[in-house]
Amino acid sequence: GNMVEWCLPQDIDLEGVEFKSMASGSHKIQSDFIYFRKGLCFGLACFANMPVESELERGARMKSVGILSPSYTLLYRYMHFLENQVRHQLEMPGHYSHLEAFYDDKKGVLPDSKGTPTSQQPVHWLPSIHRYMYPEMKITHPAGCMSQFIKFFGEQILVLWKFALLRKRILIFSPPPVGVVCYRVYCCCCLANVSLPGLGGTVPESKPFFYVNVADIEMLETEVSYVACTTEKIFEEKRDLYDVYVDNQNVKTHHEHLQPLLKINNADKEKYQRLNDQRQMLMYSQEVGEDCSSCEEDLFILFFMEQNNRIFQTLMEVSASQDKTLTADHARGMGLDPQGDRSFLMDLLEVYGIDVMLVIDNPCCT
Repeated sequence: GNMVEWCLPQDIDLEGVEFKSMASGSHKIQSDFIYFRKGLCFGLACFANMPVESELERGARMKSVGILSPSYTLLYRYMHFLENQVRHQLEMPGHYSHLEAFYDDKKGVLPDSKGTPTSQQPVHWLPSIHRYMYPEMKITHPAGCMSQFIKFFGEQILVLWKFALLRKRILIFSPPPVGVVCYRVYCCCCLANVSLPGLGGTVPESKPFFYVNVADIEMLETEVSYVACTTEKIFEEKRDLYDVYVDNQNVKTHHEHLQPLLKINNADKEKYQRLNDQRQMLMYSQEVGEDCSSCEEDLFILFFMEQNNRIFQTLMEVSASQDKTLTADHARGMGLDPQGDRSFLMDLLEVYGIDVMLVIDNPCCT
């Protein structure tokens, strides 16, 4: 099994971290990186695998070097250091002076475990998102995970968007390497960003749990909302742990009342087309040198935030009106399909506790 070889500070509780920082199945690959959650902290570990002529080590030496922080948003800055250090540990096991120096240098930069952990501030509380205001939001370095996310899922991102906005428990399965799948977890959480004040006080936080394994089952049983990824196929059978299971590009749910949300409707297709049109415009403006400061990540986050804000702005206005009636015109104004998104709207009103009456049934005419 895995074991923690060395750590600083020595009195920190690292139970289970030896399995979080080395994804199940990693022995089949040469290198990887893994984001994970440990209690109130987040971790980033870099893994590497090196063949050795040693019967004791069964011909392979595998190590992960990782760090823990109260927030995941700054971890990417240390990716390069961790990659170098895991290679160093493979070639010169037991030499920890670089890691000691790193810890001594950084321990004052991040809040200690007694401080208020920044992970407790949910993403959807951000007052505004702008490319100059949220560089700390990016866990990618270099940026580009949003672009890969859109290309990988295509129109299915609109299905994931609805489940994320409804704060469902979303589990993404993939064989190793798991690094790029951790980025998909992050992108999924970004789909649910809302910047309207006064919304979501009682709504579960959208938590990126990143990589999870069988050692996390007990913890996941208590969660009402999360987005996570795993390399362990056994999770698919444990239906009580998740609402939505994503295997490659296949998004599925075992809950009958959520089945209608899996269908791509006309409004979804229009949204996806609009997103692609905006991406094409961005690429063109970058090619002709008009706007080099914009990036696809900003466009992606703002696209879904504006969409979410429009939905909740309308719902709050209707709930404040005298008759509290939400019509088909309201639904279309929110960029939704009055029929195709009816069950999505019903769930949305229930999750966010918004008091309106839906009257968007299509009367049958003969």
